[in-house]
Amino acid sequence: MGDLNADFVNPFLLSATKILKDMCFVDTKIGKPYIRDNIDNDSVIIMLGITGQLRGQVVILLNQLAACDLASKMIMMPVSEIDELSGSAICELGNMILGNAATVFSTKGLAIDITPPSLCIGKMAFMNVSKSICVPLSYDDDKVIELNIGIV
Repeated sequence: MGDLNADFVNPFLLSATKILKDMCFVDTKIGKPYIRDNIDNDSVIIMLGITGQLRGQVVILLNQLAACDLASKMIMMPVSEIDELSGSAICELGNMILGNAATVFSTKGLAIDITPPSLCIGKMAFMNVSKSICVPLSYDDDKVIELNIGIV
């Protein structure tokens, strides 16, 4: 894992909090970052790759409550489970967060591109995902979004 300092983590946090506020009307609280080796979770997971002057991936984990709530806000109708439409909205949320982060990095002189998102739902484990910094974002006390940032 590369040296993941605040210069690499903050653009993702800035982008996530901005996009969540602008698109979903939620104010998130940033939790304490920690190192994550593997992902073993029963969640909604958005995986996006990073290429260019930085390489790696960002894995966004949402608990079911957060995923349904954010999808509801994006498509402006109630969502009780993630289906094709709500899954597409959640993927687009990931695209917007990383697209905004790419813009922030470009203002710092780093050109990055992002890959299309992959969406995974349910109980799963990813053992070969690179070690990452996980930063939890929460809102409404029970909704959690985890940004797992792995830059190599």
